[in-house]
Amino acid sequence: MTTLPTVLITGASSGIGATYAKRFAARGHDLVLVARDQQRLDALAAQLREQHGITVDVLQADLTNANDLSAVEARLRDDAHIGVLINNAGLAQSGGFVEQSAEAIDRLVALNVVALTRLAAAAAPRFAQAGAGSIVNIGSVVGFAPEFGMSIYGASKAFVLFLSQGLHVELAAKGVYVQAVLPAATRTEIWERAGIDVNSLSEVMDVNELVDAALIGYDRREPVTIPPLHAEPRWAALDQARQGLLSDIRQAHAAERYQPQA
Repeated sequence: MTTLPTVLITGASSGIGATYAKRFAARGHDLVLVARDQQRLDALAAQLREQHGITVDVLQADLTNANDLSAVEARLRDDAHIGVLINNAGLAQSGGFVEQSAEAIDRLVALNVVALTRLAAAAAPRFAQAGAGSIVNIGSVVGFAPEFGMSIYGASKAFVLFLSQGLHVELAAKGVYVQAVLPAATRTEIWERAGIDVNSLSEVMDVNELVDAALIGYDRREPVTIPPLHAEPRWAALDQARQGLLSDIRQAHAAERYQPQA
């Protein structure tokens, strides 16, 4: 009988991360749960151990703290049982760009970009050497939408998509699966923490529906899963247009419209 890989989940104390924990526990995976809130982590871990008879380790960490991030990186590098990383921890943005403090910018980028990248980088070499493993990065459809007025958050999520696609290109042949999951508005505590009333939003997806959809994409081994996208050909058309753009970039000379006119 094949032993299921242990799953490490960041932002696991509530919302999307806690729901992933429940779903993987139900599938029989052991877990490592990472978040700042020790009390909630302990309560969730106890519940999942009792319900599913699995092993659940709790790793209390603030991933914007250098020492805490290093501890989680070490666990990913050294624990050969961990075969799935759910890179879920993230911060939302409250207010426009000119309203952001230097501290708020640093914290959002540290969590949404730096921590996510470093945890993927801690896991990927071992996964590639083993010829197996999965990295799931939680992005957002806001990464497509500068019009939404969340420029730093959207930019961080555009980074997550690009990174995931790049890792897919680099690692797929080595047996490592990389999935970008792009939710739209989902009913989690991220809104409240950003000072936004989730009930003011016109459409919000239930977190269970979001994670269940993401896991269908995971089981299908989709590189990019966009649960709220109802017209699937739109994504294919966007990706084809992007590749067409690349084929029309010729760098020996500037395009004619940028040449000095005689």
